[in-house]
Amino acid sequence: MPLKWVLHWQPNAGTTVNSQIINEVTQCVESINGVKEGRWKATITFYKPMIREQTLAWDFPRDFLGIALPEQPNKYYLIIRLQRIVLEADSSIQMIMEKLQSYKSRLSLNFEGFQYQLGDFQLRVGKVLPTHSENLRGIVMEVEYLPISSMEKARQVMEDFMDIWQQALSKRSLPGHFMHMEPNFAEYGLADQYTSQHTAVQYATVMAQLIATVQAVQARN
Repeated sequence: MPLKWVLHWQPNAGTTVNSQIINEVTQCVESINGVKEGRWKATITFYKPMIREQTLAWDFPRDFLGIALPEQPNKYYLIIRLQRIVLEADSSIQMIMEKLQSYKSRLSLNFEGFQYQLGDFQLRVGKVLPTHSENLRGIVMEVEYLPISSMEKARQVMEDFMDIWQQALSKRSLPGHFMHMEPNFAEYGLADQYTSQHTAVQYATVMAQLIATVQAVQARN
């Protein structure tokens, strides 16, 4: 499976994300000959346990993330970050959880935007929006390198591409930059060969960063 990095937009201190930044980023992709291929969408849901008896509280994870990825429409990924657990399940697990009423969805975020082809790379740039809302919470970018699935073998190519990308983007003098924070995949029991579980773990990391950024802005205000 092709390897990918999931990056998030880190605003400069005192600034916030806005749709103008998204427009500039997508224009930048097109300026380096990215060919628009269509739309994409991933969804992260934050689940909390519905505990009827407090004595059972220790039997349930305090919370976990559910992730739906566009490249795996029949799968659903569950992540318990505290215990560093990632599971791949059939997409019907969402219906089962709803019927069992063991966990309740507290928050869902959609990651959606456009997909571009750029030689051996595929780029996806998207807004982060709460479900049923246009309140922009962040910006993400996926960089996928199609020929290689080994993370170590692809690392130099990915870093070189990111240097070219950051150079092109810097000409637009935007108030922030894209950050790549690679999780420790080994903690989740994941090896060097890339899988969709690696993507799910990266999205969980990005979500944690987005929450931290929002909290930092609220603290300043």
